[in-house]
Amino acid sequence: MITYGLIGYPLSHSASGSWFAEKLKKEGKSGYRYLNFPLKSLNEFPALFRKYPALKGLNVTIPYKEEIIPWLEEIDLKAEKIGAVNTIFIYRERGNIHMKGYNTDADGFLKSADFSGHSKALILGTGGAAKAVAYALTGLGISCLFVSRTKKTAANISYRAITKEILDSHTLIVNATPLGMFPAEETFPPLPYHLLSKKHFLYDLVYNPDRTLFLKKGEEAGAAIQNGTKMLQIQADLSYTIWNAE
Repeated sequence: MITYGLIGYPLSHSASGSWFAEKLKKEGKSGYRYLNFPLKSLNEFPALFRKYPALKGLNVTIPYKEEIIPWLEEIDLKAEKIGAVNTIFIYRERGNIHMKGYNTDADGFLKSADFSGHSKALILGTGGAAKAVAYALTGLGISCLFVSRTKKTAANISYRAITKEILDSHTLIVNATPLGMFPAEETFPPLPYHLLSKKHFLYDLVYNPDRTLFLKKGEEAGAAIQNGTKMLQIQADLSYTIWNAE
Protein backbone atom coordinates (compact mmCIF):
# COMPACT_ATOMS: atom_id res chain seq x y z
CA MET A 1 0.00 0.00 0.00
CA ILE A 2 1.37 3.41 -0.99
CA THR A 3 2.09 5.34 2.19
CA TYR A 4 2.36 9.00 3.09
CA GLY A 5 3.10 10.17 6.59
CA LEU A 6 4.20 12.71 9.14
CA ILE A 7 7.44 12.69 11.13
CA GLY A 8 8.00 14.73 14.28
CA TYR A 9 7.74 14.38 18.03
CA PRO A 10 5.33 14.41 19.73
CA LEU A 11 2.43 14.08 17.31
CA SER A 12 -0.57 13.90 19.64
CA HIS A 13 -1.62 17.40 18.55
CA SER A 14 -1.57 16.74 14.82
CA ALA A 15 -4.67 16.83 12.61
CA SER A 16 -2.73 15.87 9.47
CA GLY A 17 -3.77 12.22 9.65
CA SER A 18 -7.50 12.95 9.65
CA TRP A 19 -7.13 15.65 6.98
CA PHE A 20 -5.26 13.35 4.60
CA ALA A 21 -7.57 10.42 5.32
CA GLU A 22 -10.48 12.55 4.13
CA LYS A 23 -8.44 13.81 1.17
CA LEU A 24 -7.55 10.29 0.02
CA LYS A 25 -11.16 9.18 0.43
CA LYS A 26 -12.41 12.06 -1.74
CA GLU A 27 -9.75 11.26 -4.36
CA GLY A 28 -10.89 7.64 -4.41
CA LYS A 29 -7.39 6.36 -3.59
CA SER A 30 -8.24 3.20 -1.71
CA GLY A 31 -4.69 1.85 -2.04
CA TYR A 32 -3.18 4.80 -0.21
CA ARG A 33 -2.81 5.69 3.46
CA TYR A 34 -1.37 8.43 5.69
CA LEU A 35 0.31 7.51 8.98
CA ASN A 36 1.87 9.37 11.89
CA PHE A 37 5.49 8.47 12.67
CA PRO A 38 6.45 9.91 16.09
CA LEU A 39 10.25 9.70 16.02
CA LYS A 40 12.06 10.46 19.26
CA SER A 41 15.22 10.87 17.18
CA LEU A 42 16.04 11.08 13.49
CA ASN A 43 18.20 8.03 14.07
CA GLU A 44 14.89 6.17 13.78
CA PHE A 45 14.26 7.69 10.34
CA PRO A 46 15.96 5.03 8.13
CA ALA A 47 13.89 2.26 9.72
CA LEU A 48 10.73 3.74 8.18
CA PHE A 49 11.86 2.71 4.71
CA ARG A 50 12.45 -0.87 5.79
CA LYS A 51 9.06 -1.11 7.48
CA TYR A 52 7.16 0.79 4.77
CA PRO A 53 8.75 -0.03 1.40
CA ALA A 54 6.03 1.88 -0.48
CA LEU A 55 6.63 5.12 1.42
CA LYS A 56 6.17 7.93 -1.11
CA GLY A 57 5.91 11.21 0.75
CA LEU A 58 6.40 12.73 4.19
CA ASN A 59 5.44 15.85 6.03
CA VAL A 60 7.88 17.11 8.66
CA THR A 61 6.91 18.93 11.83
CA ILE A 62 8.63 20.03 15.04
CA PRO A 63 11.37 19.52 15.95
CA TYR A 64 12.82 18.23 12.65
CA LYS A 65 12.16 20.87 9.97
CA GLU A 66 15.78 21.97 10.06
CA GLU A 67 17.42 18.78 11.31
CA ILE A 68 16.05 16.72 8.40
CA ILE A 69 17.95 18.64 5.72
CA PRO A 70 21.27 16.70 5.92
CA TRP A 71 19.33 13.47 5.37
CA LEU A 72 18.07 14.59 1.94
CA GLU A 73 19.73 14.17 -1.45
CA GLU A 74 18.07 17.28 -2.88
CA ILE A 75 16.38 20.40 -1.60
CA ASP A 76 14.10 22.78 -3.46
CA LEU A 77 15.42 26.33 -3.92
CA LYS A 78 12.66 27.88 -1.78
CA ALA A 79 13.28 25.42 1.05
CA GLU A 80 17.00 26.12 0.78
CA LYS A 81 16.42 29.87 1.08
CA ILE A 82 14.14 29.37 4.07
CA GLY A 83 16.44 26.87 5.73
CA ALA A 84 13.64 24.48 6.64
CA VAL A 85 11.79 21.55 5.07
CA ASN A 86 8.26 20.42 5.86
CA THR A 87 7.60 18.18 2.83
CA ILE A 88 9.64 15.31 1.40
CA PHE A 89 9.07 13.67 -1.96
CA ILE A 90 10.43 10.12 -2.08
CA TYR A 91 11.29 8.42 -5.34
CA ARG A 92 13.19 5.32 -6.34
CA GLU A 93 15.69 4.72 -9.14
CA ARG A 94 17.35 1.35 -9.80
CA GLY A 95 16.41 0.15 -6.35
CA ASN A 96 17.83 3.23 -4.59
CA ILE A 97 15.74 5.59 -2.47
CA HIS A 98 16.04 9.32 -3.17
CA MET A 99 14.50 12.19 -1.22
CA LYS A 100 13.88 15.81 -2.15
CA GLY A 101 12.83 18.42 0.40
CA TYR A 102 10.34 21.23 -0.09
CA ASN A 103 8.75 23.92 2.04
CA THR A 104 4.99 24.45 1.71
CA ASP A 105 4.67 26.30 5.03
CA ALA A 106 5.60 29.66 3.53
CA ASP A 107 2.96 29.54 0.80
CA GLY A 108 0.43 28.02 3.20
CA PHE A 109 0.92 30.91 5.59
CA LEU A 110 0.93 33.53 2.85
CA LYS A 111 -2.35 32.31 1.33
CA SER A 112 -4.14 31.83 4.63
CA ALA A 113 -4.79 35.45 5.61
CA ASP A 114 -4.71 39.08 4.53
CA PHE A 115 -1.61 40.76 5.95
CA SER A 116 -2.09 44.13 4.22
CA GLY A 117 -2.03 47.10 6.54
CA HIS A 118 0.94 45.74 8.48
CA SER A 119 4.51 46.86 7.80
CA LYS A 120 6.32 45.22 10.72
CA ALA A 121 5.90 41.83 12.39
CA LEU A 122 7.06 40.12 15.53
CA ILE A 123 7.68 36.42 14.96
CA LEU A 124 7.68 34.42 18.17
CA GLY A 125 10.20 31.61 17.81
CA THR A 126 13.30 31.02 15.70
CA GLY A 127 12.76 27.49 14.38
CA GLY A 128 11.80 26.15 10.97
CA ALA A 129 8.21 27.39 11.08
CA ALA A 130 9.36 30.87 12.12
CA LYS A 131 11.80 30.96 9.20
CA ALA A 132 9.03 30.06 6.74
CA VAL A 133 6.81 32.83 8.13
CA ALA A 134 9.64 35.36 7.85
CA TYR A 135 10.31 34.33 4.25
CA ALA A 136 6.65 34.80 3.36
CA LEU A 137 6.27 38.16 5.10
CA THR A 138 9.55 39.56 3.78
CA GLY A 139 8.25 38.80 0.29
CA LEU A 140 5.32 41.10 1.06
CA GLY A 141 7.66 43.87 2.17
CA ILE A 142 6.92 43.34 5.86
CA SER A 143 10.00 43.58 8.07
CA CYS A 144 10.35 40.88 10.71
CA LEU A 145 11.82 40.80 14.18
CA PHE A 146 12.25 37.40 15.85
CA VAL A 147 11.49 36.96 19.53
CA SER A 148 12.86 34.14 21.68
CA ARG A 149 13.49 33.38 25.33
CA THR A 150 17.06 34.62 24.98
CA LYS A 151 18.65 36.98 22.48
CA LYS A 152 20.63 34.89 20.00
CA THR A 153 21.40 37.17 17.04
CA ALA A 154 21.03 40.77 15.92
CA ALA A 155 17.81 39.75 14.17
CA ASN A 156 16.02 38.72 17.35
CA ILE A 157 15.19 40.04 20.80
CA SER A 158 14.12 38.41 24.04
CA TYR A 159 10.57 38.62 25.37
CA ARG A 160 11.87 40.84 28.17
CA ALA A 161 13.03 43.40 25.60
CA ILE A 162 9.56 43.96 24.11
CA THR A 163 8.50 47.54 24.81
CA LYS A 164 5.40 49.58 24.11
CA GLU A 165 7.25 51.26 21.25
CA ILE A 166 8.06 47.90 19.65
CA LEU A 167 4.46 46.73 19.96
CA ASP A 168 3.13 50.02 18.60
CA SER A 169 5.14 49.58 15.40
CA HIS A 170 4.97 45.78 15.08
CA THR A 171 1.23 45.29 14.69
CA LEU A 172 1.40 41.76 13.28
CA ILE A 173 2.41 39.11 15.84
CA VAL A 174 2.86 35.49 14.76
CA ASN A 175 3.28 32.66 17.23
CA ALA A 176 5.57 30.13 15.57
CA THR A 177 6.31 28.26 18.80
CA PRO A 178 4.47 25.22 20.23
CA LEU A 179 3.40 27.24 23.28
CA GLY A 180 -0.31 26.66 23.89
CA MET A 181 -0.45 23.53 21.75
CA PHE A 182 -2.27 20.45 23.01
CA PRO A 183 -1.63 18.95 25.52
CA ALA A 184 0.17 21.97 27.06
CA GLU A 185 -2.80 24.27 26.55
CA GLU A 186 -2.04 26.28 29.69
CA THR A 187 1.15 27.73 28.17
CA PHE A 188 1.46 30.94 26.17
CA PRO A 189 4.16 33.33 24.93
CA PRO A 190 5.08 35.83 27.70
CA LEU A 191 4.02 39.02 25.93
CA PRO A 192 2.83 42.27 27.56
CA TYR A 193 -0.72 41.59 26.36
CA HIS A 194 -2.08 44.67 28.14
CA LEU A 195 -0.25 46.81 25.56
CA LEU A 196 -2.13 45.27 22.61
CA SER A 197 -5.00 47.04 20.87
CA LYS A 198 -7.45 46.69 18.01
CA LYS A 199 -4.73 47.61 15.52
CA HIS A 200 -2.92 44.34 16.22
CA PHE A 201 -3.34 41.02 14.42
CA LEU A 202 -2.34 37.92 16.35
CA TYR A 203 -1.80 34.83 14.21
CA ASP A 204 -1.11 31.48 15.86
CA LEU A 205 0.33 28.63 13.79
CA VAL A 206 -1.10 26.32 16.45
CA TYR A 207 -4.52 24.90 15.49
CA ASN A 208 -5.12 22.49 18.36
CA PRO A 209 -6.80 23.93 20.38
CA ASP A 210 -8.51 26.29 17.98
CA ARG A 211 -8.21 29.21 20.42
CA THR A 212 -4.99 29.17 22.41
CA LEU A 213 -4.37 31.40 25.40
CA PHE A 214 -2.22 33.54 23.10
CA LEU A 215 -5.26 34.18 20.90
CA LYS A 216 -7.67 34.58 23.81
CA LYS A 217 -5.46 37.17 25.47
CA GLY A 218 -5.10 39.04 22.18
CA GLU A 219 -8.84 38.98 21.59
CA GLU A 220 -9.48 40.32 25.09
CA ALA A 221 -7.22 43.26 24.25
CA GLY A 222 -9.25 43.95 21.09
CA ALA A 223 -6.82 42.46 18.56
CA ALA A 224 -7.86 40.48 15.49
CA ILE A 225 -6.94 36.80 15.78
CA GLN A 226 -6.50 33.71 13.59
CA ASN A 227 -5.32 30.18 14.24
CA GLY A 228 -3.32 27.85 12.00
CA THR A 229 -6.14 25.68 10.65
CA LYS A 230 -6.34 27.32 7.23
CA MET A 231 -2.56 27.29 6.88
CA LEU A 232 -2.51 23.59 7.74
CA GLN A 233 -5.07 22.82 5.04
CA ILE A 234 -3.31 24.87 2.35
CA GLN A 235 0.20 23.58 3.04
CA ALA A 236 -1.09 20.00 3.23
CA ASP A 237 -2.79 20.38 -0.14
CA LEU A 238 0.44 21.76 -1.60
CA SER A 239 2.34 18.77 -0.17
CA TYR A 240 -0.11 16.38 -1.76
CA THR A 241 0.38 18.11 -5.12
CA ILE A 242 4.15 17.65 -4.84
CA TRP A 243 3.82 13.95 -4.05
CA ASN A 244 1.59 13.39 -7.05
CA ALA A 245 3.26 15.67 -9.61
CA GLU A 246 4.92 12.92 -11.61
